[in-house]
Amino acid sequence: MSIGLSTHQIRPFISNPIKISRHSLHHTPPKHLRLRPSPLKSQPSHQTKTQDDGVPADDVKIIAKFRSRHNYIRVLEVSRKTDHPFAGSRLLLLDGPGNIHSVSFLFKSLTNTYFDVFATLPPILPPGPIGILGFGAGSAARLILELYPEVVIHGWELDPSVIKVAKEFFGLVKLEKKYPGRLFIYVGNALNASIREGFSGILVDLFSKGSLLPELEDPNTWEKLRKCLRKGGRVMVNVGGSCVEAEDSRRDGKVVMEDTLKAMQRVFGENLFILHLGNRKDDSSIALTGELPDLVAWKKALPHSLKYYVDMWIPFSE
Repeated sequence: MSIGLSTHQIRPFISNPIKISRHSLHHTPPKHLRLRPSPLKSQPSHQTKTQDDGVPADDVKIIAKFRSRHNYIRVLEVSRKTDHPFAGSRLLLLDGPGNIHSVSFLFKSLTNTYFDVFATLPPILPPGPIGILGFGAGSAARLILELYPEVVIHGWELDPSVIKVAKEFFGLVKLEKKYPGRLFIYVGNALNASIREGFSGILVDLFSKGSLLPELEDPNTWEKLRKCLRKGGRVMVNVGGSCVEAEDSRRDGKVVMEDTLKAMQRVFGENLFILHLGNRKDDSSIALTGELPDLVAWKKALPHSLKYYVDMWIPFSE
């Protein structure tokens, strides 16, 4: 038996879960676990394991699972011995379908997921703090704090249980101690996030029940967030895509993504760009607001492993 991993979400652990507020895990080993693919410069050879390849079920351990007021929370640990890109990682899964909300490796910072794209934002922002709306277990925050010594982060997470899990299993306590005065975490509605003098940039990663928040399909939400930015500030958003599996099958990931981008376009106009990850069947996308920056300067400010994301941005058009 193997577990298929492919970077945004993990499919249900059992084919017919008990119908309660959140899907339940069965005590038998999962037949299929899938984590959506992240972008690569080129297609891997047939000899190279990718995130779509299977991992033996014995190499994946569930180290926590419970229901909170807001989520069905699971923490998975992938064995370091397995032949897979996610070997040695811990994964935070939320909601019934089991969408990935955080990825953490013990011996490396980059995740080879959309969190790495988020980490390219600081060099194209004016001075000032960054807001993370949908903090999860802190994957994006950890990367940014390590890469950019001057950046201060304010993160919002609705579910206090997610923050507790982040502290127990994802090293959040250590992160807070390592970066005193640079990391501030708030429990509450991220759409009410604000700080005095505004954000230089905002990262948006807001999902509920396996789907983008419905509020993100409303232009008024983006107008409110735009007003929270300093002059020259930008918003970068995980808008999901066809890879996203919602608890409500009527909320098709691709349709919700397109409606969200249209709502953003009504506020940001032609200053809206999109970066597609994965493949055409199981794609996910990131959106960016503001004028396209100087790409050469942007690349120079990034570590080598993140430079190629710069060339992937294209203007959004309906």
